Amino acid sequence: MTRHRTASAAETEALGERLGRVASPGSVFGLSGDLGAGKTAFVRGFARGLGCTGRAHSPTFALLNEYPGGRCRLFHLDLYRLNGPDDVRGAGLEEYLSAPDGIAVVEWIERWCGDGAAAGIRRLRFETVDEDTRDITDDDAGI
Repeated sequence: MTRHRTASAAETEALGERLGRVASPGSVFGLSGDLGAGKTAFVRGFARGLGCTGRAHSPTFALLNEYPGGRCRLFHLDLYRLNGPDDVRGAGLEEYLSAPDGIAVVEWIERWCGDGAAAGIRRLRFETVDEDTRDITDDDAGI
C-alpha cells in the first residue's frame, strides 16, 4: 500500500498519467472518495497516460464514457447515482468490473463492492486534506 500526497489538481492528474502509462489491458481500478476529492482529475491524467484522445470528464449522468485512441480503450464509469450491486447489474455495467475489453476506471467503486477489497480491482482512496491537497492511498505500490 502506498500513500501519495498531491498539492493541486495538476499533480493529481500527473499521478493518474503515470499509472495510465503502465496499466495493463483488462485491469480495473476502483476509486473512492468524497465529491470533489480529485477522482475525475486523476482519470483525466490516466486517459492522457494511455494516449486516449479527447478530454475525460465525469460520466455521472451517462454512467459510462469510453475513450478510444490510446494503446487500449478506457472505460470510465461513475456509480454515484447507483444504490448497490443490483443497480450496477441492472444498468449492464457488471462486465466492465470483471473483464473489460480495455481498462476500466470506476468512480464510487464502493457502490459495487463496499469499502473492502474486491478480487481483481485495484483500489485507490482519495481523501481531501484541504482545498488543494489530496492524500491518495493505492492498494498497490506500483506507482
